[in-house]
Amino acid sequence: MDTALECLPCFKRMAIREAKIACPDDPALREEIVARWEALLPRLDMDEPPPSLTRHLSDLVREISGCGDLYAADKAAANAFVLGLLPDLAARVEAERGPGDPLRLALELAIIGNYIDRGVELDFDLEKELFQVKDSVSPELLDSFRQQAVPGASVLILGDNTGEIVLDTLLVRELTRIGCEVTYAVRSRPVLNDATMPDAVAVGMTELCTVVESGADTPGTVLDRCTPAFIERMRASDVILSKGQGNFEALDGVWPGAFCAFKVKCPRIARKTGLTFGASALCLSREPRDGNGDGKDHA
Repeated sequence: MDTALECLPCFKRMAIREAKIACPDDPALREEIVARWEALLPRLDMDEPPPSLTRHLSDLVREISGCGDLYAADKAAANAFVLGLLPDLAARVEAERGPGDPLRLALELAIIGNYIDRGVELDFDLEKELFQVKDSVSPELLDSFRQQAVPGASVLILGDNTGEIVLDTLLVRELTRIGCEVTYAVRSRPVLNDATMPDAVAVGMTELCTVVESGADTPGTVLDRCTPAFIERMRASDVILSKGQGNFEALDGVWPGAFCAFKVKCPRIARKTGLTFGASALCLSREPRDGNGDGKDHA
C-alpha cells in the first residue's frame, strides 16, 4: 500500500508531537525537527507504505534529540495498565468455554487493543471498549481463520503495539489450546509505541509461545526492512495473523492472504476495507492490483 497525499497531514502532526516529547524544554530543537521533516518529506518515496516513511521521522528525531526510545515510559504504562485488566478479561474468555466462543472473544479483545496507537491521535476509553465488546468482526472471515488455525497449524502473529500485546496473550492462549504452533513477532528497534522483545518478556508472551524479532524498525512489517530469516518464516507459516493498521498498510497488495486484524483509524483505510472509522476489522490482505507488486491505492 502506497502513501497518499492525505497521509501528509498525519505525518505533520506526528512530527510536532514527537518533537514535543523529545525536546520538551528546547523550542529551537522542536522547530528544527519539524522544519527538517517538512524538508525531507517531499524527497521520500510515496510508493512506499506509510510505516516505511515513519521510520525516517524516527531516525530524524533520534539524530537531533539523542532520544533512542521516545515512548519508553508510555509503553511501560500501557503494558502495566492492560496487565491490571487482564485477570478479569481472561475470566470472561474462560466463561465463553462451552456455550460460547472463546476464540472469537479473545480475537475481538485483541483487536480493541489496537486502539493503543501513538501514531494517530484518538479519543477512546479503552477499559469501556474492552468490557462492552461486541460481535463485530466478519463472521465469514472468522470462520475462514478458524478453518485454517487447526491443530498442528503454524500460526505467525505479527504483533503491533504495547498494551495491545497484553491482550494478544489471550489470543495466543486460545490458539495454543486448539493445538496451533504459535510464533509471535515483535519489532527489532523502538519505533512509536510498537512492542519489542523487552515488552514481550515483560508481559509474559515469551512464556506462552516462541517470540521472534522481524528485523523491522518500522511501525509495520515492511518486508524490505525484515530479515531474510523472518521472510522465510512468513513463507513457511500456515497462517499469518497481522495485528494493527500499520501491518495492514505494509502487507496489503504485497503479501496476499494474511489475516489482518486491527482498528480502522483513518478515512483512507475505512474506504479500503468498506468499514467505518473506529470499526474492528478482520480482513485478508489482497493480491497486487496489476499482478506485478503494485498494490497502490491512488485515492
